[in-house]
Amino acid sequence: RVVLAPCYIQPKAASKCPVWQWRNLVTRIYAILAGVAVALLLAGSYLWIQLNTSTDKYAQCRESQVAGGTAAIGGPFTLISQTGATVTDAQVITSPTLVYFGYTFCPDVCPLDNARNAEAVDLLKAAGHDVTPVFITVDPERDTPEVMAEFTGYMHPDMVGLTGSADQVKAASQAYKAYYRKQDSDDPEYYLVDHSTFTYLMFPETGFAEFFRREETAEGMARRVACFIDAANT
Repeated sequence: RVVLAPCYIQPKAASKCPVWQWRNLVTRIYAILAGVAVALLLAGSYLWIQLNTSTDKYAQCRESQVAGGTAAIGGPFTLISQTGATVTDAQVITSPTLVYFGYTFCPDVCPLDNARNAEAVDLLKAAGHDVTPVFITVDPERDTPEVMAEFTGYMHPDMVGLTGSADQVKAASQAYKAYYRKQDSDDPEYYLVDHSTFTYLMFPETGFAEFFRREETAEGMARRVACFIDAANT
């Protein structure tokens, strides 16, 4: 049996090559190019994962992703502590720190979240890790230093309560991408504040490490925070 080569590789016959043979050639070329493209995509994805994993010492601890990267969360702030002293982020975040935004008049979410954070701090303490719980108000009109002191004292002896002027609180919330909005009310003393409910894990030197949703349990939070602390110390 004689097998003839396709006419498009025969110089003298190429001009008379049937259309179907040219179509076969184009189909093969497309198939080859598609295979190469998929291979390059897979190789690029593998390389990206390897590079990011190798440069992120917390990779084994992370369970969330932040648009814009971890550097997009956190930043400098100046606020008023529950003792009435003016403090900066550098003075507050001196150890692994759990930062939460809320307000003391909050009917249920804030007390529960802060209690969860306090319990996680105690679990971490028992495991040999010192973590500071921080509560930043989004309702500076009502949350004076005295009010914050009463609330944080009830929640945990090590909890730091922070308030400030409206502009100071706004700057801090924007740095952490925390949302809040005061609801309309006819009573200036009785109103609710809508706000986000994330808790942020911060480190003194490297800043933001992870955020926790309010569905996270104290045990789960403690386990994950311990992972970050151990990774930071290696």
